[in-house]
Amino acid sequence: MIKNFLKIAWRNLKKNKVYSLINIVGLAIGLVCFLLIALYVVNELSYDRYNEKADRIYRIHSDIRFGGSDMRLAVTADPMGESLKKDYPQVEEYVRFYNSNGSKHLKKGTTYINETSVVHADSTLFNVFSLPSIAGDTKTALNEPNTVVITRTAAEKYFGSTDVIGKTIESDENGSTLYKVTAVIEDLPNTSHFQFDFFFSMDNVDYTFGNFLSHNFHTYLLLKPGVDPSTIEKKFPQYLEKYVLPQASAFMNLKSMKEFEQSGNKLNYSLMPLTRIHLYSDRHPELGINGNIQYVYIFGAVALFILIIACINFMNLTTARSANRAKEVGIRKVMGSEKKALIGQFLAESILTALLAFLLAILLTTLLLPAFNNLASKDIQINELLNWKWMAFLFSLPILVGIMAGSYPAFFLSSFKPIAVLKGRWSNSGSKSYLRSTLVVIQFATSIILMIGTVVVFQQLHYIRNKKLGFNKEQLLVINGTYALGEGLKGFKDELQAIPGVHKATISNYLPVGSTARNSNAFSTEAVMKQDNAFNMQSWLVDEDYIETMGMSMARGRNFSKQFGNDSLSIIINESTAKMLGYEDPIGKKIYASISNRDASVQGYTIIGIVKNFHFESLHQEIGPLALVIGKSDYSIVVRTDSKNIPQLLSTIESKWKTRVPSMPFEYQFMDESFDNMYRAEARVSKIALVFASLAIFIACMGLFGLATYMAEQRTKEIGVRKVLGASVQNIVGLLSRDFLKLVLVATVIAFPVGYLLMHRWLEDFAYRINIGWWIFLAVGILAVLIAIVTVSFQAIRAALLNPVKSLRTE
Repeated sequence: MIKNFLKIAWRNLKKNKVYSLINIVGLAIGLVCFLLIALYVVNELSYDRYNEKADRIYRIHSDIRFGGSDMRLAVTADPMGESLKKDYPQVEEYVRFYNSNGSKHLKKGTTYINETSVVHADSTLFNVFSLPSIAGDTKTALNEPNTVVITRTAAEKYFGSTDVIGKTIESDENGSTLYKVTAVIEDLPNTSHFQFDFFFSMDNVDYTFGNFLSHNFHTYLLLKPGVDPSTIEKKFPQYLEKYVLPQASAFMNLKSMKEFEQSGNKLNYSLMPLTRIHLYSDRHPELGINGNIQYVYIFGAVALFILIIACINFMNLTTARSANRAKEVGIRKVMGSEKKALIGQFLAESILTALLAFLLAILLTTLLLPAFNNLASKDIQINELLNWKWMAFLFSLPILVGIMAGSYPAFFLSSFKPIAVLKGRWSNSGSKSYLRSTLVVIQFATSIILMIGTVVVFQQLHYIRNKKLGFNKEQLLVINGTYALGEGLKGFKDELQAIPGVHKATISNYLPVGSTARNSNAFSTEAVMKQDNAFNMQSWLVDEDYIETMGMSMARGRNFSKQFGNDSLSIIINESTAKMLGYEDPIGKKIYASISNRDASVQGYTIIGIVKNFHFESLHQEIGPLALVIGKSDYSIVVRTDSKNIPQLLSTIESKWKTRVPSMPFEYQFMDESFDNMYRAEARVSKIALVFASLAIFIACMGLFGLATYMAEQRTKEIGVRKVLGASVQNIVGLLSRDFLKLVLVATVIAFPVGYLLMHRWLEDFAYRINIGWWIFLAVGILAVLIAIVTVSFQAIRAALLNPVKSLRTE
C-alpha cells in the first residue's frame, strides 16, 4: 500500500510541476533557514560543555557600589579562591586567570610577535578545566616560575613541532624573560568562552598579592559533586567579615560590613555556572566576546517562524487546489476507499514533497554554511549534523514537516462528500477560504515583524556610529606596544608630531573604546576617607596632550599644561563627576585618592578643569564618573592625523619605529575601527536579520504567487465574460489583486504593535537609543504592499491579457 501511495504521489508531483516546484523550493528554503539557525543556536548553547566537570565549575562575580558608582565585574580579589577553598570543604579546587595588558611580545627567530591569546594561570588550571595534553605533565606544568603551557597551534607556529618540552620562549617583559615549555595541549575548542594559546605561570605576575579589596583576577571554583552553589553563596557574608572587613577598616575606618551597606554601598559576590557565561554574562572584563541569550531566542523564533511560513505555503496551495482533486476523492470513495486510506495517500504526497525539499535543503545548507559562518563569525562544520543527537532529529524532520504541512489538507480533502462532488455541487469557498486568508495574514504578519526588526537594528547601529561621543574618533591612529621603546618613548612621540600630516599625539593606554586599560579608584571629598565622603570612579593616566589629541572639549577650567608648572597633583573631572560632587563651582576644590587599599593614606588633587562628558564605554551604559590625571601609561600612542595620504603616513611612522626597535612588530589600528568592534554582535545581528527577513518575505511571496496563479485559473471564464462586457485590463488586475491586498493590510495592522513591543524591549539594553519612529512602520507597510502588488499583479496581468475567446471556449 505504501508503495502505491508513493507511486501516485510521484505522479501527482510530476503532473503539477509549477505547484510542486513552488512547494519544494519554498519548503527547502524554510528548512535551510531552520537548519542554519539551528546549527547556530546549538553552537551557542554548547559553550564550555566540553569540560568533563562543567556542571561543577562556577565563576565568581563581584557587584560593587561605592559612593553612588556601580561596578558589575567578572573578576574578584586575588586571595578569594584560596580563602574559600581553605575555609569551606565544599570547594574542591580553584583557578585564577590574570592578564593586565592582554598581550605579550614573544620572540620568534630574531623578531618579536605580539600575541594576544595569552594569560597567566594557576597550576591548578588542569584540575578544573579539561584541556587534553599532547606532551608533558599538566599536573605539574605550571608549578614553578618562568614556565608556560602552549597549544598545538602555538607549538607549531614557534617550533614547527609539538615535541618542544624543555624548549624556551622569550618574552620582552622586564627586559627579557625566558619561559620553559613544560606541556603542550590541544587547541581549545571554538566553544570555549576563553581562547588562549599560552598559559604562563602565575608566579610571574608583577602584582602585590593578598589584597582583598582590589579586584583583578578571574576566579573559578570547582565544587565537590552534589554541592548546591547556593550553599557557597550563603558563605560570602562570612568571607566578607573575616577577610574584607579588616582591610576595609584600615582603609576607611569601617566598623562592620552592615555599616558599609547602611551607607548605600554594597559588596556582593555571586557564582555563575560555567555553561552560562557565554550567553548570560556581560560584565567587565570578559575573557572574550560573549554571545547574548536574547539573540538565541530571537533567531530560534525566526527559524521556527520561517519553517511555519513554508509549511503554510504548502497547506495553502494544497487546499486551494482541492477542487482539482475533489472528483478523484469522490470516485475513490465510491469505489470503496476508506477515509484513512485517503488520508494516508495525501500524507504520503506531503511527506514525499518534504523529503525532496529536505534533500535539496541539505545540499543548500552545505553550500551556504561557509557564507553563514562568515556572516555570523562562527566556525560551524557541516559534520556537526552527523552526531547521533542530530541524526535522529534530521531523519524525523522531513516526516514531521510533511505531517505538519500536509495534515490539514489530508483531513480536508478526505472529508469531501462523494455524491455532492460527483454532482458538481461541491464548492471551494466559505470556511476554507477564510482559513487560507488567515494563513496568508500569519505569513505576512511574521514577515513584516522581521522587516521592522531589521530596520530598527540598522537604525540603532546608524545612531551609534553617528552619535556625538564627546570625542572625535575619526582620523585617530592608535600605535600599540609602545612600552617596547623604553626611555625613547617621549622622543618617538616628538618625532611623530614633527611628521607632516600629524596634528597631535598623546601617550596613554586609556582610550574610550573597549578592550583598553581601565582603572577604578576610591576618592573622597575630605582628607580623611569616610563612609559619607567616599566614592568610586575611573582614574585614567594621561599626558598633557590627551584631551586635544582625542578631540575632547573643556566645559570649564583649563587643560593640563606645562605652562602652569607641574600638574602632577592636578586633576580634571568629567561632567558626571561634577554633578555627583554637587559643587556649584568645583574648580580649585580638592579631592583625595586612596594610595593603598591596605591603609587610610590618600593623595590630594586639585580640580583644575571639567571635561565635557564623553562615552568611554559602550552606549549600553550610562556615562559614569571619570577623572584624568598626569601619569605614566606607556602601552599606546594615539596620533591625530589630518593627512590625506594615510598609506604614506603609515609607511613614514613604521620606518621611524623600525629605526628605534627593529625587532618589534609595528602594530596599529584606527580608533573608529576599534569603536565599531564594540558593536560587532549587533552588526552581526543586523546582517543575519536582513538575510532571514528577506528569505521570509520571499517564501511568503512564493505562496502568494502560487495562490494568485490558482485564483487566476479558477476565474478564467469570469475574466473572459468581464472582458467581453467591456472590462479593461486595469479593472481585471484590480479585481484579482484587491482581495490579496486586503489580507496584506490586515497583516500590517497585526504586525505593527507586535513589532513595536519586541523592538522596544530590545532597545532597553541600550542606555542611549533611538526612538522608534512612525516612519519605520509606514515604510515597512508600503514595502510589504508593494511586494504583494508586484507578486500578485504578474499573474493578474497575465490573466487579464488572455484572449476571451479562449477563456470562454467550451471545455
